[in-house]
Amino acid sequence: MALERTTNRTVRLRNRAVLLSKLFLEGPLTRQDLARDTGLSQPAVSNVVADLVAAGLVVDAGALESDGGRPSMSLRVAPRFALVAGVDVGETRVRVELFDLSMALLASADYPIDAARPDPATVVRHVVAGLAAVTERAGVPRSDLLGVGVGVSGVVVQDPEAVVYAQTLGWDGVPLERLIRAEVDVPLHIDNGAKTQGQAEMWFGAGRGARHAVFALVGSGVGATVVSDGATYRGVASSAGEWGHTTLVYGGRECRCGARGCLEAYVGAEGIIERYREARRGRAVPGADEESQINALIAAADRSDTARRVLDETAAYLGAGVANLINLFNPERVVLGGWAGLALGARLLPAIRAAAAAQALHKPFEQARIELGQLGVDAVALGAATLPVARLLSAGGVPVTATPALSPAI
Repeated sequence: MALERTTNRTVRLRNRAVLLSKLFLEGPLTRQDLARDTGLSQPAVSNVVADLVAAGLVVDAGALESDGGRPSMSLRVAPRFALVAGVDVGETRVRVELFDLSMALLASADYPIDAARPDPATVVRHVVAGLAAVTERAGVPRSDLLGVGVGVSGVVVQDPEAVVYAQTLGWDGVPLERLIRAEVDVPLHIDNGAKTQGQAEMWFGAGRGARHAVFALVGSGVGATVVSDGATYRGVASSAGEWGHTTLVYGGRECRCGARGCLEAYVGAEGIIERYREARRGRAVPGADEESQINALIAAADRSDTARRVLDETAAYLGAGVANLINLFNPERVVLGGWAGLALGARLLPAIRAAAAAQALHKPFEQARIELGQLGVDAVALGAATLPVARLLSAGGVPVTATPALSPAI
């Protein structure tokens, strides 16, 4: 009898997870939609939906027009069942954003980072200040937070708590989760920023509907997320996707990681700016920071042969890097994001595609679409905020009180 009760409870939780995930990612939907799309029986759907409504997780989203019969009521995940925060720990700033469960942005806060290698204590201080700022601006108590997701550069190892190895930042085994948790009593979910961007684009942006995709992040650093059959591929210790540190030119330019010829040394913001400075015979590139310098380069390309040549080279390097992704992973889509990737891609995407076509094998290239991310520069923070949501969905709507292992992309 105990085994039967356990089995029934397990099946019910699994059905809750399936229906809740479907409503979150594709809602509003009717009960009839849910039964058709999940294969569950109508009575099973009705019972589970009744549970979710009683728990406050699901609410009516209004009646659909009918051709004569009784109108169907559509359902959605309750936006204010809980709030989630997403943190983008970049190399030039920390951005904290607060969302409801419709993923509507409620408040945000930015904290610039001046040092080339940010101190972990400074990052933690900005994260804590940002969480206080966004909850105050939204007029909500910290207790409303379901969890906080953090996207950060480098390799994030769950050991069992999140520890960060980021050679380019000088972080070697930084216990970031423990440092933040000492200041914030909220469930934490920490992952690589390229992976959080990839999850956001997979759920809400350019990756929707794909089962096999690669999401490239080009900013100060360069990374990627590989999605295989709908799930993020992580490798042995979650370091899969360090695309920026694949070798583009053997013995080439020195990379911040200490190796030579890495893709990041050619298409990361720092590498592009340095190549432009060298092309200008050592003259400084206009702009107070990397973003303004990259924008200055793009603007100068309309009147300067030197700037145009640097951009053409950048498109060729990026295209070669994309071709490597296509040859290795045979994706349906390669999505280019990150603040530098979006700025460059707005001008260079046709040239990047042409360079990738010249370097990739013909058949896998024909099967892949190369496009820009749809979620803008906030994709890392938005994706980080989906980490506690993913945990809630996979648990069938049961909130977690302790930080779990990372959930796979849905």
